[in-house]
Amino acid sequence: MEKLYYSIGEVALMLGEPVSLVRYWSNYFSRFVKPSRTGKGNRQFTASDVEALKQIHFLVKDKGLTLDGAMRSMRGDKAKVAAPVKVLDALKSIRDQLTEIKKML
Repeated sequence: MEKLYYSIGEVALMLGEPVSLVRYWSNYFSRFVKPSRTGKGNRQFTASDVEALKQIHFLVKDKGLTLDGAMRSMRGDKAKVAAPVKVLDALKSIRDQLTEIKKML
């Protein structure tokens, strides 16, 4: 079951990036990532925020775009960006499953 909200630490672990980078991206790409805040001011990311951050991660880290280039891509056709991100997520999941199976052997 999917959670309603993710902490910034959880999102950083999902992306394999430091918390400071997730914080920076959530500020820079505020048009696409709109975390709510707790009473203490901590960010709470929804599943759509996490998906947007995964797309940003793909554009910047995998495709090598600048932040401005990633912003332009995000403003354009989001479906073009979302498809490769979903494929990468599926492949990572398969790799994790295979690793678990290998451990059991």
